[in-house]
Amino acid sequence: MEEFKNMKARNIGPAGMSGRVTAIDAIHSNPEIFFVGGASAGVWKTENGGATWSALFDEQPILNIGSIKVQQSNPSVIWVGTGEGNPRNSLNLGEGIYKTLDGGKTWKRMGLEKTRNIHRILIDPTNPNTVYAAAIGNPYGIHSERGVYKTTNGGETWERILYTNDTSGCAELVMDPSNPNKIIANMWQHQRKAWNFNSGGPGSGLYITVDGGKNWKKLGKEDGMPAGPMGRCGIAFAASHPNIVYAKVEATKNGFYKSEDGGFTWKLVNSDPAQITDRPFYYQEIYVDPKNENRIYDIHSTVTYSEDGGKSFQTMIPYNGIHPDHHAWWIHPTNENLIIEGNDGGIGISKDRGKTWRFDEQLPFGQFYHINVDNEIPYNVMGGLQDNGSWRGPAYTWIDGGIRNYYWESLWGGDGFDVVPDPTDSKWVYAMSQGGSVGRYNVATGQTEFVRPPAPEARKKMRFNWNSGIALDPFDNNSVYFGSQFLHKSTDKGTTWSIISPDLTTNNPEQQKEETGGLTLDITGAENFNTIMAIAPSPKNKEVVWVGTDDGNVQLTKDGGKTWTNFRGKIPGMNVGAWITQVQASKYNEAEAFVVSNDYRRGDFAITVFRTKDFGKTWENILANKGLKGYALCMVQDPTEPNLIFVGTEHGLWVSLDNAKTFQQWKNDYPSVSTYDLTIQEREADLIIATFGRAVWVLDDIRPLRAAAKANGAAQTTKLKVIEAPTAYQANFRNAPGYEWSTWGLFEGENRRRGAMLSFFVNHAADTSKAKADSAVVKFYDDGGKQLRMLKVKADSGLNRFYWNYDTKGSRFPGSPKPRPGANEQGGGWPVYPGTYKMIVTLGKFSDSTMVTVKDDPRVPQPRAVYDAKKKMFDRLQVSADKLTAAVDKIVDAEETLTKMEGQLRGAEGKDVDSLRKETTKMRDEIKKIRESIFGRTASDRQGITRYADITTQTILGAARQEIGGKIAAPTAQTERLVVEAETAVTESVNRINEFTSGKWAAYRKLAESTPVKLFKD
Repeated sequence: MEEFKNMKARNIGPAGMSGRVTAIDAIHSNPEIFFVGGASAGVWKTENGGATWSALFDEQPILNIGSIKVQQSNPSVIWVGTGEGNPRNSLNLGEGIYKTLDGGKTWKRMGLEKTRNIHRILIDPTNPNTVYAAAIGNPYGIHSERGVYKTTNGGETWERILYTNDTSGCAELVMDPSNPNKIIANMWQHQRKAWNFNSGGPGSGLYITVDGGKNWKKLGKEDGMPAGPMGRCGIAFAASHPNIVYAKVEATKNGFYKSEDGGFTWKLVNSDPAQITDRPFYYQEIYVDPKNENRIYDIHSTVTYSEDGGKSFQTMIPYNGIHPDHHAWWIHPTNENLIIEGNDGGIGISKDRGKTWRFDEQLPFGQFYHINVDNEIPYNVMGGLQDNGSWRGPAYTWIDGGIRNYYWESLWGGDGFDVVPDPTDSKWVYAMSQGGSVGRYNVATGQTEFVRPPAPEARKKMRFNWNSGIALDPFDNNSVYFGSQFLHKSTDKGTTWSIISPDLTTNNPEQQKEETGGLTLDITGAENFNTIMAIAPSPKNKEVVWVGTDDGNVQLTKDGGKTWTNFRGKIPGMNVGAWITQVQASKYNEAEAFVVSNDYRRGDFAITVFRTKDFGKTWENILANKGLKGYALCMVQDPTEPNLIFVGTEHGLWVSLDNAKTFQQWKNDYPSVSTYDLTIQEREADLIIATFGRAVWVLDDIRPLRAAAKANGAAQTTKLKVIEAPTAYQANFRNAPGYEWSTWGLFEGENRRRGAMLSFFVNHAADTSKAKADSAVVKFYDDGGKQLRMLKVKADSGLNRFYWNYDTKGSRFPGSPKPRPGANEQGGGWPVYPGTYKMIVTLGKFSDSTMVTVKDDPRVPQPRAVYDAKKKMFDRLQVSADKLTAAVDKIVDAEETLTKMEGQLRGAEGKDVDSLRKETTKMRDEIKKIRESIFGRTASDRQGITRYADITTQTILGAARQEIGGKIAAPTAQTERLVVEAETAVTESVNRINEFTSGKWAAYRKLAESTPVKLFKD
């Protein structure tokens, strides 16, 4: 992809709903510098308390973060554990532990890849080469690489120092602030399956060591811990009194415990479920105020705190104000007022010990499940986010500045999933939250209707996936499909439904028990199973529909649902029971389809997208042995060029230019982020990328990729190739709403640049000439062959992209510098009228061309008659402006001559010289008077602001120019008057200059030429 290095995707946000934050740490000596880790967003740094941010981890092969630890004795050393430690159904797995020695500029992976998820890191403050890592392991897997690991040589080697069994990992690890060899660990037995989560078992418990992990003691009933199975526990030392330790314990009966002897013995202090039971698998962390051993913070769905050592808790952050579901917490060790917390929607900062909080809106950590587009101009993108509802926002705007958070419109609550625009009225969208809660929403009015298909009979239980499948019928704008265990179809936009299939899943009762959670039940619909995930009606045949299920069925009907074929066990290379995340029906061949599957939930990380071209008789894994990284999540085949295929995996975006024979990773400032969904806005040929961790990206105008794919990815053989140009719009740009000057601190997604976006390829290797041009000449012509504009652009190797602002050749303003030899042609001329223009690009002896279609702003089209009348008047005025420029050039030349003369006269003596010097000063004064009559007075020799209201030739000319260009209407009698006045003023100024040059200036020249200037004394 090196040849496309100049083609970069835009991150458009949003950041207003941010995303899941799993780790926070700061530099104690300067807490304005702190670091934030997103569950799937990488590591971010601020040096000014959150005013601005920079991404530190984007060049790494994985962005899934579980823990961050700064070495306080040398803050340039930072450790990062990958893989989040809160194993919900949508968790992101890791691949080891990383270390930087230069504050995040460069990173090195230091091992522990197989642990998958590292939730906590501790550094020995007395010996920073000693580091501990708490690995919960892969919650979906059964493996031994989990527990507590220790290095004593800065990560060169690791030793596992605590392990219980192959489904137990370390969920919490805390160090005694007064003794770095004393550590308490919570080993947690847990396992997640697609349909179930279980917390608790014999592998769980609290363990304590006083010798740095050489020996551990499991704390039991005799030590005050609950008898029987335990689960996940939160642990916290009181820094001000290290003998006081607290533990929030998941057990048969959950409880809050306190130790007053450093963690060796414990007492139950609170067992009120309303205060100490929430969702321990997702958040079970506690922290103690660094100066008050009785003040405890409990972070969970809300944030509560205790002032009496855990006996009672009250709410600090309710279920609003700051996003709920809290996972990370940092308190300054000597300033208890400074707290930073992380949650499912970003971070909150408090500087008054939690009384008030500020949300930082600049972290674009959005975890999108799906993405879609409408066909508006400009078009909108839309989709749903993990725990942040469903939203619609602009792919680009005709508004000054970037894409701000408040340009995004909330569509639907809950966890957000697919959003589908109504093709007949884009104000209406289908949107949904978990459990099949699908509805229609009018973005303009807020009108809402709930359209989830009902059960076929009152006592029939319906099964909807957390992320249910939905699809529009490509042949009928009123028809929509929706998935439960059945395929439902509505022909009236969801008002009524019919079931057009039998149960298309395995319908396994053992996978539908809803007794999920283990010691603490957690029945939210996240583990709903035996459900339809993906629906793909064929755009080539209205009777053909493909369906994929979460339990591994790929189903096909070729008769509109009357009969179905199940390909379970019939797709070579696909694990039976693999998760079918997406199905795409081909836009080219009714018998062709792509099935995206993954099986990491059962410990298999194979990368698989299967293709059939014959209705499932044969299949091929198009990703097999192609070098991709990360299990597959989505794919899309370009609707114009079949050789162009995009695939999103857990670790980035991948592109094939040869119909899946080979793939390359797309970087170009796009990180290796979980890439969850892809779609193409067909009118504008834009690729829209939904990431699970870094919000939404837009790769504008993929026609260059299409051109390369048309050649099967073969290297370009010619020196120069111009790419087909996208349609351009002469849009009016609105002022940005809400803010004007004070915009620092606001998030702004990258907007599309103004002007016509134009591209060409350069292959310098194809040019055998000795002198190779490094800049191209671009010329634009109207339909009559008249050249309108010429400009020079850099010609880099590979793709080049530049923008034309629709201007024609312009003229210099009076008094502006003359162009240097070889400079770009003066632009800024009267803009072209909407139409089709020819662009010719020339590089050395090579040329190529394309047509550029320019359209008017569809909101306010300009009649041709008005355009022509304005241009005619402008051209007439420009004749006078050019005359004035030429005349002013004369006095500019004269001023340059006077400057040279003053230099020659400096230090010279004699009567003739004195006379010439006086005349030189007079000439300066004469020119100054002329200048002031044209441009107005200046006060460069005085301090202060001077905005004289002088009426000058330039102000008269400017008034006429503004009258023409600043009005929407065609020129009027008023315009004629102003132009005549400008012409008169220009004529007067030109005449005055001519009189000066032919009179006083000519006499001065004669005097100068006749005066011998003696430069040296005898």
